[in-house]
Amino acid sequence: MKRSLLAGSVATGLLFLPSACGGGQESESGDPDAGGFSAAADTNTCADDATQVTSTPDGFPADFPLPGGTVVFNIEDRGKDGVIATAVTTTAFDDVLNAMNAAKKAGYRVTSGETEEDDAEANWTGHGFVGRWSIKKSASCPGETVIQLLAARS
Repeated sequence: MKRSLLAGSVATGLLFLPSACGGGQESESGDPDAGGFSAAADTNTCADDATQVTSTPDGFPADFPLPGGTVVFNIEDRGKDGVIATAVTTTAFDDVLNAMNAAKKAGYRVTSGETEEDDAEANWTGHGFVGRWSIKKSASCPGETVIQLLAARS
Protein backbone atom coordinates (compact mmCIF):
# COMPACT_ATOMS: atom_id res chain seq x y z
CA MET A 1 0.00 0.00 0.00
CA LYS A 2 1.26 3.49 -0.83
CA ARG A 3 0.43 6.80 0.76
CA SER A 4 -0.23 9.87 -1.35
CA LEU A 5 1.83 12.95 -0.65
CA LEU A 6 0.75 16.50 -1.20
CA ALA A 7 3.38 18.54 -3.03
CA GLY A 8 3.56 21.05 -0.18
CA SER A 9 3.83 18.46 2.56
CA VAL A 10 6.58 16.58 0.78
CA ALA A 11 8.62 19.75 0.66
CA THR A 12 8.54 19.77 4.44
CA GLY A 13 8.56 16.00 4.72
CA LEU A 14 11.26 13.39 3.94
CA LEU A 15 14.75 12.64 2.59
CA PHE A 16 18.26 11.06 2.64
CA LEU A 17 21.46 11.49 0.63
CA PRO A 18 24.48 9.55 -0.60
CA SER A 19 27.42 9.83 1.65
CA ALA A 20 30.52 11.52 0.41
CA CYS A 21 32.10 10.81 3.79
CA GLY A 22 32.34 7.11 3.01
CA GLY A 23 30.99 4.38 5.21
CA GLY A 24 27.87 3.14 3.45
CA GLN A 25 25.25 1.15 5.32
CA GLU A 26 26.07 -2.50 5.89
CA SER A 27 23.24 -4.88 5.12
CA GLU A 28 22.66 -8.31 6.60
CA SER A 29 24.52 -9.72 3.60
CA GLY A 30 27.69 -8.03 4.89
CA ASP A 31 28.04 -5.84 1.79
CA PRO A 32 28.70 -2.30 3.08
CA ASP A 33 26.94 -0.70 0.11
CA ALA A 34 24.01 -3.12 -0.27
CA GLY A 35 21.69 -1.02 1.88
CA GLY A 36 23.53 2.26 1.41
CA PHE A 37 23.36 5.32 -0.74
CA SER A 38 26.06 4.57 -3.28
CA ALA A 39 23.61 2.65 -5.46
CA ALA A 40 20.68 5.02 -4.91
CA ALA A 41 19.28 7.52 -7.40
CA ASP A 42 21.44 9.85 -9.47
CA THR A 43 22.56 12.69 -7.20
CA ASN A 44 23.45 14.92 -10.14
CA THR A 45 19.79 15.84 -10.71
CA CYS A 46 19.22 19.60 -10.38
CA ALA A 47 16.12 21.12 -8.80
CA ASP A 48 14.85 22.43 -12.16
CA ASP A 49 14.97 18.89 -13.59
CA ALA A 50 13.55 17.04 -10.56
CA THR A 51 9.96 15.80 -10.50
CA GLN A 52 8.32 15.34 -7.09
CA VAL A 53 7.28 11.76 -6.23
CA THR A 54 3.58 11.36 -5.46
CA SER A 55 3.68 8.56 -2.88
CA THR A 56 5.93 6.69 -0.47
CA PRO A 57 5.91 3.08 0.72
CA ASP A 58 4.23 2.42 4.08
CA GLY A 59 7.65 1.59 5.54
CA PHE A 60 8.82 5.19 5.18
CA PRO A 61 8.29 8.15 7.57
CA ALA A 62 6.42 10.53 5.25
CA ASP A 63 6.36 13.12 8.04
CA PHE A 64 10.16 13.39 8.37
CA PRO A 65 10.75 17.17 8.21
CA LEU A 66 12.76 18.44 5.25
CA PRO A 67 13.60 22.01 4.33
CA GLY A 68 10.94 23.90 2.40
CA GLY A 69 11.37 23.70 -1.37
CA THR A 70 12.88 20.20 -1.24
CA VAL A 71 11.92 17.98 -4.19
CA VAL A 72 11.95 14.25 -3.43
CA PHE A 73 12.48 12.82 -6.91
CA ASN A 74 13.26 9.16 -6.20
CA ILE A 75 12.15 6.57 -3.64
CA GLU A 76 13.59 3.06 -3.55
CA ASP A 77 12.05 0.33 -1.40
CA ARG A 78 14.85 -2.08 -0.47
CA GLY A 79 12.68 -4.44 1.56
CA LYS A 80 14.29 -5.41 4.88
CA ASP A 81 17.14 -2.92 4.24
CA GLY A 82 14.63 -0.04 4.32
CA VAL A 83 13.58 2.74 1.98
CA ILE A 84 15.86 5.39 0.47
CA ALA A 85 14.53 8.76 -0.65
CA THR A 86 16.69 11.05 -2.77
CA ALA A 87 15.94 14.75 -3.06
CA VAL A 88 17.39 18.08 -4.08
CA THR A 89 16.79 21.60 -2.83
CA THR A 90 17.92 25.11 -3.71
CA THR A 91 18.33 25.71 0.03
CA ALA A 92 21.96 26.37 0.99
CA PHE A 93 23.94 23.49 2.54
CA ASP A 94 24.29 25.13 5.99
CA ASP A 95 20.54 25.84 6.15
CA VAL A 96 19.76 22.23 5.13
CA LEU A 97 22.13 20.98 7.83
CA ASN A 98 20.35 23.13 10.43
CA ALA A 99 16.95 21.86 9.26
CA MET A 100 18.01 18.21 9.37
CA ASN A 101 19.40 18.63 12.89
CA ALA A 102 16.20 20.44 13.93
CA ALA A 103 14.14 17.33 13.06
CA LYS A 104 14.37 16.51 16.77
CA LYS A 105 11.56 19.05 17.26
CA ALA A 106 9.37 16.67 15.23
CA GLY A 107 10.49 13.63 17.26
CA TYR A 108 13.42 12.46 15.09
CA ARG A 109 16.58 12.37 17.22
CA VAL A 110 20.11 12.26 15.82
CA THR A 111 22.10 9.50 17.55
CA SER A 112 25.48 10.10 15.88
CA GLY A 113 26.90 11.90 12.89
CA GLU A 114 29.66 13.92 11.31
CA THR A 115 29.90 17.16 9.36
CA GLU A 116 32.52 18.22 6.84
CA GLU A 117 32.75 21.30 4.63
CA ASP A 118 30.69 19.91 1.73
CA ASP A 119 28.74 17.03 3.28
CA ALA A 120 27.23 15.71 6.48
CA GLU A 121 25.55 12.52 7.63
CA ALA A 122 23.83 11.28 10.74
CA ASN A 123 22.07 8.26 12.18
CA TRP A 124 18.63 9.00 13.60
CA THR A 125 15.67 7.40 15.35
CA GLY A 126 12.06 8.35 15.94
CA HIS A 127 8.39 7.47 15.54
CA GLY A 128 9.13 3.74 15.21
CA PHE A 129 11.87 4.21 12.60
CA VAL A 130 15.66 4.14 12.50
CA GLY A 131 17.74 5.50 9.68
CA ARG A 132 20.48 7.66 8.35
CA TRP A 133 20.41 10.94 6.48
CA SER A 134 23.09 12.39 4.30
CA ILE A 135 23.41 15.80 2.68
CA LYS A 136 25.99 17.21 0.32
CA LYS A 137 26.59 20.24 -1.80
CA SER A 138 25.62 19.37 -5.34
CA ALA A 139 28.64 18.79 -7.57
CA SER A 140 26.67 19.60 -10.72
CA CYS A 141 24.13 22.23 -9.60
CA PRO A 142 25.77 25.29 -7.97
CA GLY A 143 24.01 26.46 -4.81
CA GLU A 144 21.90 23.30 -4.49
CA THR A 145 22.00 20.59 -1.85
CA VAL A 146 21.30 16.89 -2.34
CA ILE A 147 19.54 15.03 0.46
CA GLN A 148 19.13 11.31 1.00
CA LEU A 149 17.20 9.66 3.78
CA LEU A 150 17.34 5.97 4.61
CA ALA A 151 14.59 4.68 6.88
CA ALA A 152 13.53 1.31 8.24
CA ARG A 153 11.00 0.26 10.87
CA SER A 154 12.66 -0.22 14.24
